[in-house]
Amino acid sequence: MAGRASGEAGAPYLSVIIPAYQEERRIGATLVAVGEHLARRGYESEIVVVDDGSTDGTAGVVRSKMDASPVPIRLLGPRSNRGKGYSVREGLLAARGAYRLFSDADLATPIDELDRMLQVAHTRRADVVIASRALPESKLVVRQPWYRETMGRIFNLLVRWAGLTECPDTQCGFKLLTARAVDEVVPWLTIDGFGFDVELLWVALARDLRVWQLPVRWIDSPASRVSPVTDASRMFVDLLRVRINDWRGIYERQS
Repeated sequence: MAGRASGEAGAPYLSVIIPAYQEERRIGATLVAVGEHLARRGYESEIVVVDDGSTDGTAGVVRSKMDASPVPIRLLGPRSNRGKGYSVREGLLAARGAYRLFSDADLATPIDELDRMLQVAHTRRADVVIASRALPESKLVVRQPWYRETMGRIFNLLVRWAGLTECPDTQCGFKLLTARAVDEVVPWLTIDGFGFDVELLWVALARDLRVWQLPVRWIDSPASRVSPVTDASRMFVDLLRVRINDWRGIYERQS
């Protein structure tokens, strides 16, 4: 097995970042599942929950799980609602792990897929490993409704049309980054909404980081908050922003 990615001295091996907005019904079970899985792995880890301005009991549920959790849980927020991209960015920067996974709160990609991601990161020396629902080996245990799948296909066509990435699934909310990749990519990200995944991949590829796609199991959650109309239009605008940012040199390192 390859050596660990560089991180802070004495930092955990792995951080799991979970962005959460109005998740009081799901976040408790998710924290239990993630904590139990990590505790069985034998490496030091942490869970970082970023509360994106929830007005329900999300923060209270997270706090109620802290003492009994087998791995440390940190809660960032609550703050004003800024969007999933903003929350993931904050969580990745606040995390201390040599490897940093961000996962949706619904665990539509089961947490045990993390083990295969870490293996790929080691064996392929990958800087970024992204879960994909669109590869031939992917297993869609419960599929999304047809209109969401259609929206996803159209969005991916737009991503390719814009010349941003050839990845067939940019939006699966389960991605692993090394600490180095976080340092190289995240400070340059600007998009707060759902289009942040495309921006993250664009900057990673522009930095010549090794990005690896991994087929995963997927179990759709009926409580998804992605709007087929409103969020689709916002994501299209986000693609334009990435292109404009690139033309303006926003993603270039400052010497």
